Amino acid sequence: MSVKSRNISVTGLGYVGLPVAIAFAKQYPVIAYDASQSRLDELRQHYDKNNEIDAETLASCQLILTDNPDDLRQADFHIIATPTPIDKAKIPDLGMLKAASAQVGKILKKGDIVVYESTVYPGATEEVCVPILERTSGLSHGKDFFTGYSPERINPGDTTNQFTSITKVVSGCNAETLDIVAETYASVVHAGIHRAPSIKVAEAAKVIENTQRDLNIALINELAMIFKKMSIDTQDVLAAAGTKWNFLPFQPGLVGGHCIGVDPYYLTYKAQMLDCQPDVILAGRKTNDNMSRYIAEQIILEMIRLDIPIRQAMIGVLGVTFKENCNDVRNTKVADLVCSLGQYGAHILVHDPIADGSEMQKHYGITLSNWSEMQQLDVGIFAVKHRQ
Repeated sequence: MSVKSRNISVTGLGYVGLPVAIAFAKQYPVIAYDASQSRLDELRQHYDKNNEIDAETLASCQLILTDNPDDLRQADFHIIATPTPIDKAKIPDLGMLKAASAQVGKILKKGDIVVYESTVYPGATEEVCVPILERTSGLSHGKDFFTGYSPERINPGDTTNQFTSITKVVSGCNAETLDIVAETYASVVHAGIHRAPSIKVAEAAKVIENTQRDLNIALINELAMIFKKMSIDTQDVLAAAGTKWNFLPFQPGLVGGHCIGVDPYYLTYKAQMLDCQPDVILAGRKTNDNMSRYIAEQIILEMIRLDIPIRQAMIGVLGVTFKENCNDVRNTKVADLVCSLGQYGAHILVHDPIADGSEMQKHYGITLSNWSEMQQLDVGIFAVKHRQ
């Protein structure tokens, strides 16, 4: 079947799924499924709470929004883009991915293709998802239906590197499926297509992209702690080292969110299952996970040096999302910073012009303050560099 005869569905309309659905819906009708009625209601009113898609685009594209799984039967090219977080023990949580697989499996027809975009460990598509699809559909993989994997590269808050302008890695369970998956994505992605030789290769490529960034940031964070002991300004060091042509421009800071702070654990989980201890990756994760506490300790030490009474102090934290110019608070390490500071008994005010206050209260028990409340502060922490 050609691309033009393919009917597309997207399951999961979050930071990943919605931009994917929109890209296709600018050219073809797309069945856009999400289990959240409130999310669908917002999108029907041409409002994206994630601030990734504008109202004009939502109003003009061919999205068929639904929370009825039966509507997915109209499609034969199914894209699944559900979140894949980690639990409190830092173990991959594939619950939403498994549920989506079971749901799509129930409506699968002969000849259908299912493509996963969710971040997983190498092997998850074929070892976890395919058996669910087979069991719920009663069909045989590779004979009746086919699968592919195309890792998401959505960068929330980035207005330059977007879905259609980022090279798309694609893979398929066989050569014919790979051709269809590549051709389908190529119809909307202008930056080009990279054909991975297998699904596992595409899965592995995704997890190491963010693992590499995590390790590089961990190195700079560790260097910042070392230079602090030496009374050397880290930014001065980076500026000097950055004059060399192959020095990578990473910065120290908090590493949270649902990608860099999560993806390495998918790889380490699978590695440990294979009796391979990923010491370097886990060392980087430990360094970055401990930065919130380290920064809090440095602030308290500076307050003591300046004779600022800690228990009477007013500390203002500006920015609480996991990254700049993005309202996503999932796995934000600023929440850990606020918690660490709170243990010293200071009064802490947190302000963020774009974060969802209800989400902060729900997930972290942190109440956001209005800008007008940020008065007479003893300490101001610029935690997130929003444009505001």
